[in-house]
Amino acid sequence: MTIRDLRTSSWPFVVRSVGIRVTGFILAGLLFAAQSGNSQNAPSRIEKEQQIASLPEEERAFERFRFWWAALPESERGGRGEAAQLQQDPVLGKYAEWLKDGGFAPTDIEKQLALLRKRGGAGDAEFWNQYLVKNRQQWLNSAPNGFLVEMVKGRKPGRALDVAMGEGRNAIWLAQQGWDVTGFDPADQAVAAARAKAHQLGLAIRAEITTMEQFNFGENQWDLIVLSYAGCSQIAQQVEKALKPGGILVEEAFHTDALKTMRIGGSLCKPGELPNAFQGLRVLRYEEPVAKPDFAPRPARVVRFAAEKPVE
Repeated sequence: MTIRDLRTSSWPFVVRSVGIRVTGFILAGLLFAAQSGNSQNAPSRIEKEQQIASLPEEERAFERFRFWWAALPESERGGRGEAAQLQQDPVLGKYAEWLKDGGFAPTDIEKQLALLRKRGGAGDAEFWNQYLVKNRQQWLNSAPNGFLVEMVKGRKPGRALDVAMGEGRNAIWLAQQGWDVTGFDPADQAVAAARAKAHQLGLAIRAEITTMEQFNFGENQWDLIVLSYAGCSQIAQQVEKALKPGGILVEEAFHTDALKTMRIGGSLCKPGELPNAFQGLRVLRYEEPVAKPDFAPRPARVVRFAAEKPVE
């Protein structure tokens, strides 16, 4: 759920994986705001500091970061989709070096990075609130993911975890099938919508407002883990550990081929990436079809993966 002026565009933008939802904060909102710059008439570093001197501390940190990002060569910052996937460590690590070269003390650098992480997280949640609730597009799938429905059919209900649950379409459907469901997402309004719908239907689900890096996946906890456009293989280790023996992972995401016709970020898988990443699981099904994605207005290539944790 993250951030840039794509709400009025026909291009889908999916960032339910890295950054705030996996190993660190995406900062995609910061990155996209920054990319509008890079003009030949951009101010020098000293001039920029003079311009932002009167701003509050958090705003100064944000504007300083935007200035740095906009000045990077296009080859280093990539296109929109690529920029949105940049994770906390590589992005802020490079930025920290730039701050150090500019004479900032280590304690000041850490303080600025903390402000950026805070702002990035808030931006991610707000984007997905807009995307899934406030300005929801008609082509977004409100029904449960079709691959999930197919793979769960006939399985005995147990404990299910819906990662990056959004407005709860998968979590609510699973609860209707008798599953004991927990879901989480950083978008508070999307989670609130999931809770309200579950209450209206008389269903009991646990819906938490949190991120992938904050959520405790546990060990041998889940009979089913759902990753529906919630990244690719970034949390493979947590998932394998968290599944019960005999439990399954069901995942669908965009294939990198979708980039040929669409502007996408986040939930992108390379050919064969998922079976290679989840080597501790037994593959039940893997395919790379052209189909109607849950988060796109027209067909594109996707990846579908279902795998089971062996019973020792």
